[in-house]
Amino acid sequence: MDNIIELKKVVFDYTDENDLPVSVLDEISLSIERGSFTAVLGHNGSGKSTMAKLLNGLNKPSSGTVTVNGMDTADEKHEFEVRKTVGLVFQNPDNQIVASIVEEDVAFGPENLGVEPKEIRNRVDEALKSVGMYEYRTHAPFKLSGGQKQRIAIAGILAMQPECIVLDEPTAMLDPRGRSEVIETIQRLNREKGMTIVLITHYMDEAALADRVVVMDGGKVILDGTPMDVFGHVTELKSVGLDVPQPTELVTLLKADGVDIDTDVLDVDQCVEVLVKALHLEEK
Repeated sequence: MDNIIELKKVVFDYTDENDLPVSVLDEISLSIERGSFTAVLGHNGSGKSTMAKLLNGLNKPSSGTVTVNGMDTADEKHEFEVRKTVGLVFQNPDNQIVASIVEEDVAFGPENLGVEPKEIRNRVDEALKSVGMYEYRTHAPFKLSGGQKQRIAIAGILAMQPECIVLDEPTAMLDPRGRSEVIETIQRLNREKGMTIVLITHYMDEAALADRVVVMDGGKVILDGTPMDVFGHVTELKSVGLDVPQPTELVTLLKADGVDIDTDVLDVDQCVEVLVKALHLEEK
């Protein structure tokens, strides 16, 4: 297995305003396989956003190690290469937008990497088209909606062409159409370009699209597996304040009520299929 990122017994803590220690992550060990699509779930305070910042070296572990392509993120001599390899899209796009014109903002990263101007132009155009914001390329970011700003922030990372993109709840500020466009973009980058994706999300239907789902609670990983495996733990997920995809919950409730039905369901199409099968069996 070729891992692009590895966390080994990672602890992250800080001191609050009263000089009291606050533990965020508690000896997390986790590997991210190159070319994979991993979703990370957890309620507020579970440590998932802190972990996202560890993956590209923005946060440094208090103890333990985080390596990217074998490079220790705590080693300052690797800082540039680590952040070139792993791009991070923040939850709040205002923390990421730096220029007064959209296309200039998207070009900022490639320019800092020393990319040739002609290639920068190509990358900017392609990135903006991929998030549905090409027509806004000459607009001022501050005049855009929150969702539009988020798509610009994502385009800025895409233009740097990293090997891995970590997205911290990138669709939280988007409407359903915008969410769909971004998720389709993420899937295409993973599927067609082999880009490693780590998606921090609170949407169960988004997590269900990943190859792997990691569930965090209290600074620890409590579940880790395929979406089918993880969402099969309905009671455990609900105990830490999380839901499961609605089709999964429906068939689980029916099963608990005595209906002979397959519960290996993640989406609406699968749900319809097992419902039809169960109804036909009952008719007989």
